[in-house]
Amino acid sequence: MCGRFALTATPDRTAALLGLAELEEFPARYNIAPTQPILMVIAGPPRAPGSNLPDRQPMLVRWGLIPTWVKDTREFPLLFNACSEGAAEKASFKAAMRHRRALVPASGFYEWRQTGGKKGQPYWIRPRHGGLVAFAGLIETYAEPGGSEMDTGAILTVNANADIADIHDRMPVMIDPRDFARWLDCRTLEPRDVADLLRPAQPDFFEAIPVSDRVNKVANTGPEIQERGEIGPEPEKVRRQKPGADDSQMTLF
Repeated sequence: MCGRFALTATPDRTAALLGLAELEEFPARYNIAPTQPILMVIAGPPRAPGSNLPDRQPMLVRWGLIPTWVKDTREFPLLFNACSEGAAEKASFKAAMRHRRALVPASGFYEWRQTGGKKGQPYWIRPRHGGLVAFAGLIETYAEPGGSEMDTGAILTVNANADIADIHDRMPVMIDPRDFARWLDCRTLEPRDVADLLRPAQPDFFEAIPVSDRVNKVANTGPEIQERGEIGPEPEKVRRQKPGADDSQMTLF
């Protein structure tokens, strides 16, 4: 699953990829974790005839989707990922799949290969030729008991391709830029109309770089966590452990 990722591109480059008019300034983020705010993009309201302004809008979303029907968030699991294979039917995600599909810009993500140790060997997984990607995301606005609202989100995952499978059996769904409009179109396209987009990345698109265990701690937020590290012992058949969420928070903007 995808429990950590990074967004280190400039706001201008990020806006250009996503087809946004502009983005407010934000710092490079090397270690984004669940419960922290993340940038997502949704389709905006239709533009007036003749307008050349983008019809997409950015949102700041808490990473960890909370369905509208949840009564007590303390007793509900942290849904930072959603398995794409059943998301359109699963109670927690089906409304968002139909009405609030989103894009999540990223420079890459982290994954842990189990090696027999407690935490496993972390890898920084990035596009082989550099640049940004956009993961498939879902958004749900949760109304808290006190009346305030909070935008929450999850990243969709799929079976890993051959490049990642020896590290982990899942990877984020990546939406190709030519398919952004289709994925975001929740007005005319239902989940079945975009199901073909929920697939692994093409072979050789990503490269996996072993890094040190500094990434395991959310308080470590500098570029040094992406430096190449030593590879641990060969993996054993042990139960996978997901990198847990951390209470540390940081702002995006």
